[in-house]
Amino acid sequence: MDVFQWPLGVATYRNFPVVEASWSMLYNERPYLCNFLGTIYENSSRQALMNILKQGGIDKLCWVSVREQWQPQETNESLKNYQEALLQSDLTLCPVGVNTECYRIYEACSYGSVPVVEDVMTAGSCGNTSVSQNAPLQLLKSMGAPFIFIENWTELPAVLEKEKTMTSQEKIQRRKMLLHWYQHFKTELKTKFTNILESSFLINNKG
Repeated sequence: MDVFQWPLGVATYRNFPVVEASWSMLYNERPYLCNFLGTIYENSSRQALMNILKQGGIDKLCWVSVREQWQPQETNESLKNYQEALLQSDLTLCPVGVNTECYRIYEACSYGSVPVVEDVMTAGSCGNTSVSQNAPLQLLKSMGAPFIFIENWTELPAVLEKEKTMTSQEKIQRRKMLLHWYQHFKTELKTKFTNILESSFLINNKG
């Protein structure tokens, strides 16, 4: 293996914490179908997402808070609001930014909120369609991430309609599955990374 892919993970530089799963995270009712807190870039799919959310009053069912300019750091209040939105939403909407992969995917997993991931290639440098049409999010897909992948935000209303039909027990089971997968994902990658380091450097140096 010439290149070992490491996931982006959570935004520790913005003080996103290490989150431990809890009883309340699994079993408490979540009042919002979905959430999106983020920056809206001009002529981006995020604008299309906001248009979809406003149609038919979908935004009333979700925790939505947007801004026009990206902020490099969270305030204590904005970080708390973001964590609450993740904790109180069954789904976290993950539109692409400069690249397809984003911190939001992993932050949602931390709180058992299923990422709804926009599965498209961007103009950023984290993928190359000349190598593979499946380049975006290839690591997550290969590890069986239990996410909802969509190619266009016009698919969102159907996703949310399906959410409305799910029972509380079904949602609890889904949270358990997501949190279990995320823990396994982190452990598996840590082990693989350690093994690659050992096989690439330590064993070769024994001679």
